[in-house]
Amino acid sequence: MNIILMGMPASGKGTQSKYLIEHLKIPHISTGDILRSNVNEKTPLGIKAKAYMDKGSLVPDELMVDLIKQRITQPDCRDGYILDGFPRTIPQAKALDEVTSIDKVISIEVPDEVAFKRIAGRYTHEPSGRSYNIYFTPRPKKMDLDPEGNVVAAYDDQTGEQLVQRKDDTPAAVEVRLKSYHELTEPIKAYYRQKGPHLLVEIDGTKTPEEVFASIKAVLS
Repeated sequence: MNIILMGMPASGKGTQSKYLIEHLKIPHISTGDILRSNVNEKTPLGIKAKAYMDKGSLVPDELMVDLIKQRITQPDCRDGYILDGFPRTIPQAKALDEVTSIDKVISIEVPDEVAFKRIAGRYTHEPSGRSYNIYFTPRPKKMDLDPEGNVVAAYDDQTGEQLVQRKDDTPAAVEVRLKSYHELTEPIKAYYRQKGPHLLVEIDGTKTPEEVFASIKAVLS
């Protein structure tokens, strides 16, 4: 079974990928992993991709399609695969149709405000790797608030040391990431929706990971 797994940042896509790999016994194909692998191995496609990446440019659709095409023809994809992070554009989706057939497009849906809190609420204790979320469990017990009630600092429960937040998890960065997702992904969903009434399936991602996976399994069966 050939699956495309979609979802905005913090939709739970990574967790569901792991469940699907175990359930279906097929590989998970991430465009990021493919790019890094080809660049590290200095393949012809990797050398071409690196030239764009070094300039901070997006890797062209044609090159990304070639990388995906090369990957899905490998023996471990004989019984199917899970595509993650591809396609990202309508041209990529159309090019993919020319080299393979997709059995199901699964989009894990969460409201923007939920995704925002899942990401912008993340804080980490770097020495130990412990993670917290100021909005959800586990929530740090000690936090400093400004006069408006916003968190300005949070502290590790065990050591009392200040927690840190990744630069791309700040509220401003999260807004940009969510906007980019909507601009790039909504047209792709529409593209697959018009190809058939049952190809694209939207799954409620606000439930527990186990409940989300149960919904996905029901769709696939």
